[in-house]
Amino acid sequence: MFFGATMAGLAATTLLWRGTPLDRAWALNPRAYQQLSPLGSKVGILFLCLSASLAVAGIGWFRRRLWGWKLAIALIGTQVAGDIINFIRGDWLRGGIGVVIAGALLLYLLSSRIRATFSATSS
Repeated sequence: MFFGATMAGLAATTLLWRGTPLDRAWALNPRAYQQLSPLGSKVGILFLCLSASLAVAGIGWFRRRLWGWKLAIALIGTQVAGDIINFIRGDWLRGGIGVVIAGALLLYLLSSRIRATFSATSS
């Protein structure tokens, strides 16, 4: 969750404040930059909200709060849905890999052992 929050925060920063040295990070995914750049600050704010949501979920997760587990499920579930849409739209490699990785993580989060860890603690 915290890694995702950091990456979403980086994306938000580079989309909201252009021309910083952080812009070089887009060299890792120039296609995403090409698609997101025209949307500018509008999508930058959404990435900022995503970053905050991931950070809050990470805090709740480490404190073993039920709401942290539920938020993590919602965020990873949304990722799986997005990967499925990408796969259907023809982005076979990224969509397929995303479905496998995020799906495996979601299955892990939904396992009885993990659920029991969060249901045994207070909300």
